[in-house]
Amino acid sequence: MTPNELRQQVRSGAFRLPTAGYCGPYAQANLVILPQAQAHDFLLFCQRNQRACPLLAVGEPGQWQLDSLGAGLDIRSDVPGYNIYRHGELAEQVHALHDLWRDDFVVFAIGCSFSFEQMLMDAGIRLRHVDQQRNVAMYRTNISNHAAGPFGGEMVVSMRPMKAADAIRAVQITSRYPAIHGAPVHLGDPRLIGVNNILQPDYGDAVEIMDDEIPVFWACGVTPQEAIRHARLPLVITHQPGYMLVTDVLNSSLAAF
Repeated sequence: MTPNELRQQVRSGAFRLPTAGYCGPYAQANLVILPQAQAHDFLLFCQRNQRACPLLAVGEPGQWQLDSLGAGLDIRSDVPGYNIYRHGELAEQVHALHDLWRDDFVVFAIGCSFSFEQMLMDAGIRLRHVDQQRNVAMYRTNISNHAAGPFGGEMVVSMRPMKAADAIRAVQITSRYPAIHGAPVHLGDPRLIGVNNILQPDYGDAVEIMDDEIPVFWACGVTPQEAIRHARLPLVITHQPGYMLVTDVLNSSLAAF
């Protein structure tokens, strides 16, 4: 299935699943959509927190198509699930934005760790959440973001359990791709980054960690949703964690070296 074919299924309502493992060679994106009045501060937030918020594209006010990410792409309908935040609280989850769309909305597309998962699997690294068709486990941490305007809070990370040799290889592979979060931010004891119960993720699904494995943590594009909760703005729209925008951008084109 091509990215466009998947987006068409999403648009028609035929696909409502987490997107991990789909269209592997192509980049997936987190979304933040907010009024133009807050867009400058959020842009600064992304620039100051590039590990968690690497920007793939930013739209003009009112622009719901981002041609640099995909031909015919419609931000209002091509994501399997959207979160609607009002005053920092998750108020609603919807499958389309046509009734909510405003001419002052600015779209931010942020790199996603699902994008490098195909590279890891091609290198022989098994990913348990993909094997088990689950959403990736994501956790709030005690790693403070660099604030910009009303946006601050702490980093969110995604976790994949790996054997030590695979973790080393994963660092080597992902460090080439800062546009999709780059190398892990932490390996090993989750308590050192404020994750006290690895079996209870804040977002996504828990997976088992075997005795010969260590948890490997990457900065996660759900971090802006924590910043949004702290900012308590009247209205912000995001993707539902794990339910991403699948783009036409090849992951291979995002390599920094």
